[in-house]
Amino acid sequence: MGDVTRTRTRLERGRNALGPALELVHTGQAPTRAVLTTALGVTRATAGAVAAELQSLGLITVDSRPAASAGSHGRPSHRLAIADDGPVALAAQIHADGFRAALVGLGGRIIATTPGCVTVSADPAQVLRQVVDAGAGLLATTGRRCIGAGLAVPTAVAEPEGTALSPHHLAWPASAPVRDLFHQCLADAGLDVPGFSGNDVNLAALAEHRHGAGSGSRHLLCVATGHRGVGGALVLDGRLHTGSAGLALEVGHLTVDPHGRPCHCGSRGCLDVETDPLAFLEAAGREPGPEGSLLDQSRELLRTSYPDDPAVQAAARTVIDRLGLGLAGLVNILNPDRIILGGLHRWLLEADAPRLRAVVERHSLWGRSGDIPVLPCTLAHNSLVGAAELAWQPVLDDPLGALEPTA
Repeated sequence: MGDVTRTRTRLERGRNALGPALELVHTGQAPTRAVLTTALGVTRATAGAVAAELQSLGLITVDSRPAASAGSHGRPSHRLAIADDGPVALAAQIHADGFRAALVGLGGRIIATTPGCVTVSADPAQVLRQVVDAGAGLLATTGRRCIGAGLAVPTAVAEPEGTALSPHHLAWPASAPVRDLFHQCLADAGLDVPGFSGNDVNLAALAEHRHGAGSGSRHLLCVATGHRGVGGALVLDGRLHTGSAGLALEVGHLTVDPHGRPCHCGSRGCLDVETDPLAFLEAAGREPGPEGSLLDQSRELLRTSYPDDPAVQAAARTVIDRLGLGLAGLVNILNPDRIILGGLHRWLLEADAPRLRAVVERHSLWGRSGDIPVLPCTLAHNSLVGAAELAWQPVLDDPLGALEPTA
């Protein structure tokens, strides 16, 4: 009984460390108890009690007898890992060419996912019902406990209302109440969990910061093409910067060619219409085909034709130059320490990174030193992973408060 009392006392002293400890394991920064002890600034006993409590909640595993690595001396520290059979978040993404649902565990691990691409209804309630039902089917099949649900949509989501302000690339009405509809669909599917929603590129940036190409960045700028259009996001010290009403970083409406294509916003030559997959296909002289999304068609064109087709090479240069001009303006305004690119922009970077970096350096004040890394996003389905991060955040903030009442 005395040992139990001492363990509980240590846990009470370390209860405030539960959330930070879980986040360290979640983001891969604490693979051992020794690292956790140092990162939290607590005693080894307190770190042990914290790890044991997170294990009792079914969130992590603690290996007290790990194998020693070759050449090491002394007893190796306890290994900490995400529990393979732990709870999951339901993640949903809507885009111009369809939807996808997934179950995502801690560590950003996609446990199960549905096929993508179906026709997106002009009625947001109908497509949200479809994607939630698909997610509920995954939960029923896997038998996993669900801690919450997150939704990624290709539009700014106004706060605090939770409305899809301007879904240009969907046939939805402006200011559709997506958060309320999402909550109702979760309830109708019998899922008594909190629901969250956000812009898809914001959520992609959050996922990349925690688990991908943005890891370790303090001022991370993400710019990405979706299936249509262009979005941006800024992560500052680990938190999304969404502005006063959730509408910040609408970089797609930054003008890069005043005489360019008309944009949905009423202006001309915005990144949204000058550097998205449709713009690239048109610049290459290709008619969009009926099969596959515009994003997939652009990727295939770069993969198969860029090496030896002058028209595709010229199109890539044109879009790269427009993108670089937009990135340079953002560098001047935001002064990021890292830029990550997703979708078509990622593949253009991979096709001709020197050209893109040269354009950014030539047109930006702070990029001329060339020390701002411009990197490709690395996570598959990063918007889905980011949607799950919204659902996981209450657990990361307070594991006991979020899980014990319903355990």
